[in-house]
Amino acid sequence: MKENKTSETEKTDLCCSFIGDKKTKNLIALVILLGGLLIGSIFVDVIQIFRGGGFSPRKLAQTDIFNFEGKTWIAYSEPIVKVQVVSDETCEACKPDEVVLGLHRMVPTILTSKIDINSPEGADLVKKMSLKTLPAFVFSQDIEKTDFFKQAASVFNKVDSFYVLNTAQLGIQPGKYIESLKTEEGDIQLGKEDSNVKIFLFSDFQCPYCKTFHESVVKKIIAGYKDKVSFVFKNFPLSFHSQTENAALAGECANEQGKFVAYADKLFANQTSWGKTTGTQIFKTYASQTGLNASQFNACLDGKKYQDKINSDKEAANNFGISGTPSMFINDQSVSNGSTFDAVKQIIDGELAK
Repeated sequence: MKENKTSETEKTDLCCSFIGDKKTKNLIALVILLGGLLIGSIFVDVIQIFRGGGFSPRKLAQTDIFNFEGKTWIAYSEPIVKVQVVSDETCEACKPDEVVLGLHRMVPTILTSKIDINSPEGADLVKKMSLKTLPAFVFSQDIEKTDFFKQAASVFNKVDSFYVLNTAQLGIQPGKYIESLKTEEGDIQLGKEDSNVKIFLFSDFQCPYCKTFHESVVKKIIAGYKDKVSFVFKNFPLSFHSQTENAALAGECANEQGKFVAYADKLFANQTSWGKTTGTQIFKTYASQTGLNASQFNACLDGKKYQDKINSDKEAANNFGISGTPSMFINDQSVSNGSTFDAVKQIIDGELAK
């Protein structure tokens, strides 16, 4: 019987053939893999042609605007900016829709998510970001990379790695205050101090809008509700009014003698006259005309006795995002400075009925 034997040469050829086949298969696999990575965009283009969907990076890089499924898509160089919009679904005035629309115009790449203040997430965000008003807008750090931020960084307050939009600086009227203002020692307070309805007014004696508001709304509130509400007057002298600081000091000195209302009426009635003067003599003259003790008033005014109190009022205004006068609050509701007495009366009556 003949024995089959394989020569050493044949064994080597078989081994080399096996190794060669393995290398060839690995090489083919590598070519396919690399080819897939290199021309993957072409595969997507083919899908796009046959199925009408999918866009390759190569094609997207060639255009800044394109249509897809009835929509027009525009490419932006800015990043996606996430914005947490905090509001209160029970508050009609807190709706953020118009503000969000305006933000989209300034930063087209924002991606908003609504958060209700009454939810655990909302309560936590209010605490972490020290939010004061609704609606509130908390931006991700990517806002730093936008052109809008470069031009208007001053309207953002940085908190950790987030940015809170200062809506007051943009002239956005708060729909609701998260915290109510509180009376402080030394506040000018009229009416019923322990009332459940507290009205706060930040005003500037030299502001013409404050004069109109005082005469058409404030005087009627004091006359009609003095035994029902607590009315707190806070000074917010604006820096661009030359005599407003002296007027605020004079008003505080008049309040020391229990004559604030009469003296405030005098200042607003003669706003145009004293606004053109310098120094404090005109305010001393008004004090005498209002029946104040002249020597006590003059010493108070010359010594700027209530300067710290006025500074405290200004700080309170800044903390609540108040940037202009007059600014009135009835409990946690903000009142527009263009409101009529009837509109304000409706709010007051509603709060008294609670």
